[in-house]
Amino acid sequence: MSHSAPTPRVDDREVPSLVDPVFELADLTVYYDDYAAVRDVTMDVGRTQITAMIGPSGCGKSTVLRCFNRMNDLIAGARVTGKVSYHGEDLYAEEVDPIEVRRRVGMVFQKPNPFPKSIYENVAYGPRVNRMRPANMDDLVEEALSAAALWDEVKDVLKKNALTLSGGQQQRLCIARAISVKPEAILMDEPCSALDPIATAKIEDLMHDLAREYTIIIVTHNMQQAARVSDRTAFFTAEVDEEGLRHGRLVEYDVTSKIFTKPGDSRTEDYITGRFG
Repeated sequence: MSHSAPTPRVDDREVPSLVDPVFELADLTVYYDDYAAVRDVTMDVGRTQITAMIGPSGCGKSTVLRCFNRMNDLIAGARVTGKVSYHGEDLYAEEVDPIEVRRRVGMVFQKPNPFPKSIYENVAYGPRVNRMRPANMDDLVEEALSAAALWDEVKDVLKKNALTLSGGQQQRLCIARAISVKPEAILMDEPCSALDPIATAKIEDLMHDLAREYTIIIVTHNMQQAARVSDRTAFFTAEVDEEGLRHGRLVEYDVTSKIFTKPGDSRTEDYITGRFG
């Protein structure tokens, strides 16, 4: 049975063109040993836009997401071909320090993963490890927690263990932790999948606030969420080769309102209307 497609958000925000992209992927293929998990991805990501990546399980969304800050480097046997550029510079060039890449491009994971330390220490950790020397660490912690819409809830319990917070609060703390090192972009891998609807709504509102200053790329299985929060949407699918192996492919990438109301590829339409996936 088919379902109607989610309705994209309608507001007064024009989606800017991609004249000066933050990221450019060109013919990106990601291998795990000899297996190509995702093939030939070409797309640009605009500054201070929210870009959503959607598609069925096993289509390579999270694999592509991890290429934007070289997290795949941490997986044995993973390698990339093609190009990933950040402000025109090759992120995978030999002289590029992956740790510096991850400072500039923060990451928020599927399950909240605060450190078993105080709320304050969770936020202060990144600046300390990165040898940032803020004039006042207290101010930096407050700024990051405020930006993550958490300050008012925790300002009187900063010494409390972060693991005592609710799931939604923990995820906002992880966003504050990512912001504390002053990144330009934030990657979010299914950031609401472990949260209830009220916590999810808070994270979505937070994304809109953060997008005034940060470039955000989100992987989500929730098409309604992609329609609600993103400026642009990339739809991936998995193709099965003659040996029965699945390979992710980017099918279509466009302004979110177009993807959800007038997709250019029948496979996109079939997915968003629930005919498959």
